[in-house]
Amino acid sequence: MALRIDLAGTVALVTGASRGLGRALALALAEAGADLALAARGADDLERTAEAARRHGIRAEVFPTDLRRDAEVEALVDRTAAAFGRIDVLVNNAGISGNEKPFLEVSAAEWDEVMAVNLRAPALCAQAAARRMVAQRRGRIVNVASIGGLTPISRLAAYCASKAGLIQLTRVLALELARYQVHVNAVCPGYLLTPMNESFFASPPGQELIRRSIPMRRLGDPAELAPTVVLLASGAASFMTGSVVVVDGGHTLT
Repeated sequence: MALRIDLAGTVALVTGASRGLGRALALALAEAGADLALAARGADDLERTAEAARRHGIRAEVFPTDLRRDAEVEALVDRTAAAFGRIDVLVNNAGISGNEKPFLEVSAAEWDEVMAVNLRAPALCAQAAARRMVAQRRGRIVNVASIGGLTPISRLAAYCASKAGLIQLTRVLALELARYQVHVNAVCPGYLLTPMNESFFASPPGQELIRRSIPMRRLGDPAELAPTVVLLASGAASFMTGSVVVVDGGHTLT
């Protein structure tokens, strides 16, 4: 018998929810019954995600936010709490890969941009949300890291370093917040097919990467990561904290 996770009555804040992976995660949370606060820079794409989520009978509010700006991060959490009365789940999904280039050619500005979005913003979101979760003695934080935080990827030094930092941040927060019943876990997706990478993976180099590096010999779909995030957002993961869950078709085994 399949496990049915019910998140009705739960409020989840999802960053990077306008498209791709973030949209898939938001819709899965909505299908499970969670009300949603959706954040990203693109207001139009966010509203499209919200419209799709509302078809599941839940409430979805849109909060256009530039996560590179500290004041906007704080305001995002405050606006979510004001709109819904609380925050039960934070999904730190927003991230960028940065420019693919040799480490010796990466500028300080490029490095800082990746770190700001992939590590600083999730840390500040988690800090602001966790203050409220600690007060209510309940909460779930799910950080979307990457297999790049576990294994090196050439020409993506800043990205890999930021995701490795996010994994370690997950563990530290889990250790500090466990006594308050705030669970903090990370997921590490492998190569998932999104609009941003579909042209590359349709090319001969992309096809060769799949054959060489993914034992399942295919890309994942964002919808295949979503159930893991829904699990970690729910009471079904009540004895999980500090976990790093890899969803990669076996990539990290090679």
